[in-house]
Amino acid sequence: MKTGEFEALLKTGASAVGDFLDDTLSSNQLVSGTPHHLLNAMRHGVLNGGKRLRPFLLCEVVKLFDGNQKAAMQVALAVECIHSYSLVHDDLPAMDDDDLRRGKPTVHKAFDEATAILAGDALLTLAFGLVASVEAISAETRIKLITLLSKKAGAPGMVGGQILDMQANGKPRSEIEITRMQAMKTGALISYACEAGALVAGASEEDRTRMRRYGENVGIAFQLADDLLDETGDAAIVGKTIGKDREQGKQTLAQIYGKRALEDRLAALVKGAEEMVEPFGERASVLVEAARFVSYRKH
Repeated sequence: MKTGEFEALLKTGASAVGDFLDDTLSSNQLVSGTPHHLLNAMRHGVLNGGKRLRPFLLCEVVKLFDGNQKAAMQVALAVECIHSYSLVHDDLPAMDDDDLRRGKPTVHKAFDEATAILAGDALLTLAFGLVASVEAISAETRIKLITLLSKKAGAPGMVGGQILDMQANGKPRSEIEITRMQAMKTGALISYACEAGALVAGASEEDRTRMRRYGENVGIAFQLADDLLDETGDAAIVGKTIGKDREQGKQTLAQIYGKRALEDRLAALVKGAEEMVEPFGERASVLVEAARFVSYRKH
């Protein structure tokens, strides 16, 4: 598969996720009765574009195992709600203090701080309701998905990674410390998306492990590429403020090892991801290209 073909596929997937999110925030009973001001802030935080990589990966893994695509989309929406809530909170003045997200004003700039906090809370809570209400998969599987999501998005995962990142401001960090933070802050939710896809499709335990390890490689690669973009990217292309890590005194592997060494590390992560899906041959070509895209992207 050529890069252009993959990007077109990713764009189509992002558009579909956006449409389903729009419908969910317009008519789903889980948001019925939400005050308009809060709902508008939630919509601003989750309907502002983006690659929708996490739901894309989840749906592609479900396709790989011939699973139910309707069920896949609902779980995928939950993952995107979690991701979007984390960005809304990450942009707050108490955290990264960003004014720009995906080329648009962040939620606390478009509304206010309190509304941004509550919009993030609402998106986080909505995610668990979306998974719980997927009738096309068994109650047992839904419990597994919710339990895993609680861990990967919570204190041992994404939220824990965020606190490690905040604590590192102005302090030197080792490669091990940085890698652990990245695996939690960014990698955990991406690996969840891949493992959840295997769960939704009813894949074997061995295949579920393969998808989790594939996602772990892709997740770390995503963060490393993000760090590189923060050092060398163009804000107009990236769609957010660049140079923030250096400005805030956050040490990254891009700063420690430089562009060439980081590119070698990215290549190793891509190889690791490819090895995890190698047994599936051509059927996993989209997942192979996804790992390459994440690692070598320009935005």
